[in-house]
Parts: sequence; structure tokens; C-alpha cells
Amino acid sequence: MPEERPLRADARRNRARVLAVAIDTFAAEGMSVPVHEIARRAGVGTGTVSRHFPTKEALYEAIVRERVGQIVGDGRALLEHGDPAEGFFAFFRLMAEQGAADRGLAEGLAGVGFDMEAAAARGGYDVTGVWRELLARAQRAGAVRGDVEVADVKALLSGCVARERSGPEPAARERMIAIVRGGLRPTAPA
Repeated sequence: MPEERPLRADARRNRARVLAVAIDTFAAEGMSVPVHEIARRAGVGTGTVSRHFPTKEALYEAIVRERVGQIVGDGRALLEHGDPAEGFFAFFRLMAEQGAADRGLAEGLAGVGFDMEAAAARGGYDVTGVWRELLARAQRAGAVRGDVEVADVKALLSGCVARERSGPEPAARERMIAIVRGGLRPTAPA
């Protein structure tokens, strides 16, 4: 297999410009925006986009790796939080806020058109692992019901994000997070 040569300065600039435009465009409009529109907005040809990102999925995967790296880092930091419940719910809030601000990320979280988890894993980021650890800590502390699974948490997050599909509504997000928090609280024995 031939060695990859480093990109020329102009090719690095074009790649960075395409990636920045794609991040902004997918965040604002979702993943349905065609690649030729990304190229137009970046001021390059579709061939330039294709040289760096052979498919739309490859472009989105590059975005996911960049964004999810930060999110996973934030989640790992929350594992060190002294209060396991606050660490878990802080991560839930972070994910809900990110999903509300970024339509493409919200679609990825919901599994619409792109397997965000697989892309993150290929980049070395284990989002599910962070969720699993945060959830287990909160459950051991008695702050979250013991019968809750990571898939349940993701479904609840998708519901919170879906609530803001037509645009950010911080008051609605807070209400949804409060409902989720209440619903995940262990029930008192009868």
C-alpha cells in the first residue's frame, strides 16, 4: 500500500474550508444538504470535496470525529465529578444542548441517515462507553433506577432533541430534562 503524502498547503486550506462549511451547514440544515451545495458554499468544486471526502458519509464522519472527540472528552471529565448523579445529568444536558444547536448531530444521535456511533468508534471515541460508565456510577449512587439501560437513555435524549426540531427552545429543553430526571429517579419502595 503506497504511503500517503502530506497535503500541500492549498489542499489543506481547501479541506479545512470544506470541513468548516460542512459543519456549519449540517448544523443549521441537517444532513440532507447535497455535497455540491457544500462545495459551492466553500468556494470549491465538487471534485475538490470528493478528493478529500469521497462520499458524503466520509465528510460527515470527519465532522463527527471532530465534534464527538470534544463531547467524549467532556463526558470523561464528568466521570470525575464528585456527584455521580450530577455528572450523569450534566452529560445528558450537554448532549441535549448539542443536539438542539446542531441539526446534523441531532439526526446522527437519532440514527437518521448515518451511524454516528460507528463513525465515532472508528475515530477511537466510545460514546456508548461514556454513557455506560456515567449511568453505572449514577445507578450505584442510587440516583438513577437500576433497570435503566443505555439504550433507554439514548431514546430519552432523542425525544428531548426531537422536541426542538423546529428550532432551539431552551425553556422546553429544561422542561424535558426535568421530566427525564424525574422519570429516571428510583421509585420509593411501597
